[in-house]
Amino acid sequence: MEIDQIDKQILQLLTEDGRLSYTDIGKQLNLSRVAVRARVNQLMEAGIIEKFTCVVNSEKAGKNVSAFFEVDCEPSYLVEVAENLANHPAVASCYQMTGPSTLHMHVLVSDFTKLEGFINEELYALKGITRVESHILLRRFKSRSGLKL
Repeated sequence: MEIDQIDKQILQLLTEDGRLSYTDIGKQLNLSRVAVRARVNQLMEAGIIEKFTCVVNSEKAGKNVSAFFEVDCEPSYLVEVAENLANHPAVASCYQMTGPSTLHMHVLVSDFTKLEGFINEELYALKGITRVESHILLRRFKSRSGLKL
């Protein structure tokens, strides 16, 4: 599916506020509610819109410590380690990065005691990890909550 300028505008509006009604989007773009609904449905069917969700402020939800990890693994354990980490409730995101079987991971926990427990009892307990580097988030300047087109 080709994304035209109107689709891009719809996606931008939904990225900024996923609760906008089709009527409100139509008013801003000079389209009917039916036309907006049809375009959104096409974007969903094509997989361009994966899902609708909300963005939760992690600190206000009690997750006051945000840490990023670079985790190197033995190549034969990479997928197993990644799947274990991705399924952990403290892990917000987990990606395979370029480099020697490296995972990049974002962890959200309530306090440093929970972070220490995650590192010592969960992370270091996984077989196949060869190196762990961690970074604690001090201040957020920008956080992506949707693709800008």
